[in-house]
This record gives sequence, structure tokens and C-alpha cells, in this order.
Amino acid sequence: MVHGLIFAAGLGTRLKPLTDTMPKALVPLAGKPLLQWQVEKLRDAGITDIIVNVHHFPDMIIDTIRENQGWNCNIAVSDEREMLLDTGGGLKKVRGERLKVKGEPILACNVDILSNIDLRALISAYERTGVSQLVVSKRETQRYLCFDEKDRMCGWTNIKTGEVRPNNGTWKIEDAQLLAFSGMQILSPDVLAMLDTMKEDKFSLIDFYLSICGKAELKAFVPNDYRMMDVGKIDQIEEAEIFAESL
Repeated sequence: MVHGLIFAAGLGTRLKPLTDTMPKALVPLAGKPLLQWQVEKLRDAGITDIIVNVHHFPDMIIDTIRENQGWNCNIAVSDEREMLLDTGGGLKKVRGERLKVKGEPILACNVDILSNIDLRALISAYERTGVSQLVVSKRETQRYLCFDEKDRMCGWTNIKTGEVRPNNGTWKIEDAQLLAFSGMQILSPDVLAMLDTMKEDKFSLIDFYLSICGKAELKAFVPNDYRMMDVGKIDQIEEAEIFAESL
């Protein structure tokens, strides 16, 4: 069984002043909070056991989930109100405290990214191979995940600054495919177990991937006809509502 995880603990600073009085996850979009859009997306793909991490206005999220009966899903909460753990640390906490069966995969996504991805196709790609899948695309950005000729993650780069990680001579940037990360992934139990190698409580998923990409297989999953939008800024709300209703 695939579990869902929605990263909803962020402060949502780019969505101020809305997030001065509510969490980013509850910012309304075309009549629904962002969280509901993500829950329904997972639910429609057959994922009904979902974990939501919380930090900013956590009780508002918890109350909304309860009032809506989890939108017909079994939703558990991972409470980060004491310290915001970033995506990697949040996933590590979820695996340690909320995942009852350690031998099952997790499909994790950001609450503020909308897309037309076919989640059943993503799940199928994982089930066929048993290999963790990172959802990426060819869109233009400054920071890219790097993949080898077999679509396996080998590194990361910031093309604006020229930074390359890991810079250890095991791969060459000129030979790599540069693909933009979407904030969505499905991770195998073996990869999830490697979270325990991270000594810090707070770290990003990118830092985690870079620490294991020479030891574990992380494959690129490029969706067909992919459209996505990061609902990151207050002046994007109207555009995001149009985008959401087109999905």
C-alpha cells in the first residue's frame, strides 16, 4: 500500500498577508483550500492513508481536516509545532513516528504545487520497478537535478552560480541530463530507511538525495504533457485559480 504525505508545515511567507492569519495549506483557491486540492488528488489515485505535517497555525489545519472528515480519507498529522524540520526532516519524522508499516512506500508532495500529473502512472512506474521515482520536467529554472544516461540521479547544480554537487569526480555535469524537480516523489522502503543516516533533525530532501545518490537508485519520472504551477506568491492567486479549475 502506498501512503501519501503532504508537506504543509511551511510558513508561506511569500503568500503574506494571507498567511499572517492562516497556514499556507488553508489558503483558498477556487473555493477549496490548497490542502483539499492535494488530498483529493491523492484520493482519486487510490491513496487514502495520508499524513499531513503541520507547524504554522497547526490547530487550524487539524480542525479543518476534522470538520471535513478528512475529505473521505484517513488523515494523520505529523506535528512540527516545536521546530520546522524542512522536507527531509519532516519525512524522517513521519517515517519514524507515523508510518506503522516500515516496508511500504510513501508518495510525498508539496501542498502548494498544483499539476496535471497522472498519479496512477507514477505509482505504476514505481510498482513495475520497485525503484524510487522523482517527478521532474524540462522546464527552465536555476536549480536542476542531474541524471545519468540511465535516468538515475547523480547530482545537482545551480546554473546561475555554477555550483555542482556532489563535486567528487564521480560524474561530469556536461554528460548529465538537467531536469527541474517538481516537489513530488514516490520513495521505496529501502530509500526511506536511509533517512536514518542523516544525523540532523532538520534537512531538505535535496540534501538527503545528494547524500545517497551514489548508493541508492533514484530515477527520473517525466510525466506526459506535464503542466504545473507553484502557488508561491500572493499575486499569483487569480492565475492559480484558473489553472486549478483547468486540471
